[in-house]
Amino acid sequence: MKTFYISLLGSALLSIVALGWLIDTFSQQTHTPQDEFAVQSKMITGFSQQLTHIATSERKAYVKQLADDFNLLLDYKLNDSLALPPSLLLQMHRPNGLILEDQQGFYMLYSSQTLSPYHISMRLDKRANKEQRNDIVLTLLFYTGLCVFMGFIIAPLAKRLTVLNEAAKKFASGNVQARIKVSYFTYIKDVELTFNRMASQIEKLVAENKLMASSLSHDIRTPIACLRFGLDAALDSREEQKIKQYLARMENDLDHMESMLKSYLAFSTLEQNANKLTYSSTNIKHYLENILVQLAPKLESQMLNIQLNSSNDTINADLHWLARAITNLLTNACDFAEQHIYLSARLDEQQLVITVEDDGPGIAKENFNNVFSPFFKEEAHRNRADKSYGLGLAIVAKVADWHHGNIQVSTSKQLGGACFTLTIDQHYKTQSIS
Repeated sequence: MKTFYISLLGSALLSIVALGWLIDTFSQQTHTPQDEFAVQSKMITGFSQQLTHIATSERKAYVKQLADDFNLLLDYKLNDSLALPPSLLLQMHRPNGLILEDQQGFYMLYSSQTLSPYHISMRLDKRANKEQRNDIVLTLLFYTGLCVFMGFIIAPLAKRLTVLNEAAKKFASGNVQARIKVSYFTYIKDVELTFNRMASQIEKLVAENKLMASSLSHDIRTPIACLRFGLDAALDSREEQKIKQYLARMENDLDHMESMLKSYLAFSTLEQNANKLTYSSTNIKHYLENILVQLAPKLESQMLNIQLNSSNDTINADLHWLARAITNLLTNACDFAEQHIYLSARLDEQQLVITVEDDGPGIAKENFNNVFSPFFKEEAHRNRADKSYGLGLAIVAKVADWHHGNIQVSTSKQLGGACFTLTIDQHYKTQSIS
């Protein structure tokens, strides 16, 4: 929007200055009194030449006679009778004389060395109607030109606002895939990009809510069926020992349902944290070492060997959520690795690149894009992590998106299992996330 404000202000000032200069130039050319009264100037010059042949005492009467003969307002007076500064008095000696204006119109003053200290004055009527019409025309031309100039500026804005309005209508009608094709020649590029980002976020939330509803309804059927079966069996049984066994199973099913609901609810409210990120700086190597210290008991219990290869660069990110994402990747690697896990980190220009690899079964290529969807679990991996609800990698994807980065999966060239690459953009380290 700054571009629009600057362009609008600059165009307005430029148009006013340019039009004002053009109209002023035109006005000076068409309304120069000397050009308009060229005939009168020649007449008064001729009268003054005739006066040089008349005796000084008879000149005033002669001027009066000229005024009557030519039906002009002529007068012959001393220069001292004029309340004019010396600079203007000298201008009366110019070939065209001196032209002044008062409320009644113009009057011309002329003098020469032979007439001095006297001068001749001639009244010149003002052409009021013509000048008034010219003023009206010039005023209309000014405002018309200003409107044309501003039209060139506002027309592209109106066009882009129409595009934005149409996209908003489509989105409001239910087409969550409606987007604006951002044009390079636009004043509201930031607004268009913000709209597209907002639409993408809403589309993700809608898709996640639909997926959550379907997944929850699907996943909760099994524990509910188990609860129903256990309750019926406990009611039908007459042996106290079996009743206790059924109740114990029902308690496990309830714990499983409670854990599932907590995970689902936690994920559903996860997006609220996008506006609460707090950026800070740290050494990436020490940061990863501290995360590995926290995961040491899990690594030791599963007898896994992890190798860290990291630079000593300083990074900027929300360290809490970045640690959550890295921990989820490492936990996922622990669940599927056979013996080895490889963790690396480096700064590549303005991006932090973190890689987690393992020697497990890996991810099928057809599922490379699906593993980051909420509640997705590969069929071959469902029995490897019974307490997983398919949310760990989805959280990693959200954290990457909050940091204007991304997460990708491929096959590890070193270990042969899965290879997850988390990229965090360092360019946005000082900006708030929206």
